[in-house]
Amino acid sequence: MARKLKSDKLLFLATLLLVLSGWVMVYSASAVLAMDEHGQPYYFLFRQVVWVVLGGCLLLAATRVDYRRLERPVVIWTLLAVVTAALIAVLFGPPINGTRRWFAVGGIGVQPSEGAKLAVIVFTAAFLARRTDRINELSSALLPVATVAGVVSGLILLQPDFGTALALLLITGVMIFAAGLSYRYLIGIALTAAPVLYMVLASAEYRRRRLLAFLDPWGDPLGDGFQLIQAQIAVGTGGVVGQGLMAGIQKLFYLPYPHTDFIYAVIAEETGLIGATAIALCFCVITWRGFRIAAQAADRFGALLAVGLTTMIALQAFINISVVLGLLPTKGIPLPFVSSGGSSLLASMAGMGVLLNVSQHASMRT
Repeated sequence: MARKLKSDKLLFLATLLLVLSGWVMVYSASAVLAMDEHGQPYYFLFRQVVWVVLGGCLLLAATRVDYRRLERPVVIWTLLAVVTAALIAVLFGPPINGTRRWFAVGGIGVQPSEGAKLAVIVFTAAFLARRTDRINELSSALLPVATVAGVVSGLILLQPDFGTALALLLITGVMIFAAGLSYRYLIGIALTAAPVLYMVLASAEYRRRRLLAFLDPWGDPLGDGFQLIQAQIAVGTGGVVGQGLMAGIQKLFYLPYPHTDFIYAVIAEETGLIGATAIALCFCVITWRGFRIAAQAADRFGALLAVGLTTMIALQAFINISVVLGLLPTKGIPLPFVSSGGSSLLASMAGMGVLLNVSQHASMRT
């Protein structure tokens, strides 16, 4: 039977270490840039502290509210309605760096795609939990989930944000697999998705250039390959112990966005293999404990919710680190809990709070 336990301490500790590391590295990576653009070196650090405080409040609230309340239809459809409206509204806003991913709320940029991931995870977990015995039926289980995930991903793709749209589909796929989907359906989905993925990649010139830059960054070292080359230089010069905090060179107007999408390169340069490995191990701990919580969840909804939230964090970390190391083409995916940015941090900490709450209701045999 289920009984309320304490939150998973290892999971919380790994999250706390990442958040604290983010404070240090955001300041180190952005101080010179902030001084140049805003006239004071603590600009991005202060913003990060504010977001962490807000995120901490969300995490605390999520740990104290029974996660099973999220299974209520009124909650699920309200979340989906809000994020869908926000994803549509953002398309009519002014472009920022050639994309429409943010809109201003009280002078603060909000990225609705981050909240959309949480909403789709909650919907998918609740829907599949009620249809576990019919998971392999196309009309009763797969089609409704695919429709919701596809519509939300399509709106994100229009921004355009291919990386987040693909991540959302992958998270949904993992949850469906965890719910018991037959392997033959997985193979069919993969074969169907392959040509669609190719057409999406080929439909935009900038995506083709990014793919070519990934395959041969030195073919255009001052253009599309510049960011990847600078990231690899930062990682390579870090060595085993690093150049020391604040002593990195690539962040000094060589590496674009050093405090956001490419902060892991700054970590590798300044703290070396030791620091970069420590960050990666924290994400490994989160992944391990998250799937362990899913295996011990009190109910099916909690199990699938834990799978979705864990996959969200683990997949984003894997993509971000892989991009920095040159293992994947460049994507605008931040490093959870570490990169500068409010929407991603709030979504990650809210998700972590729900995951910790699921751990409090572990299923135990007495």
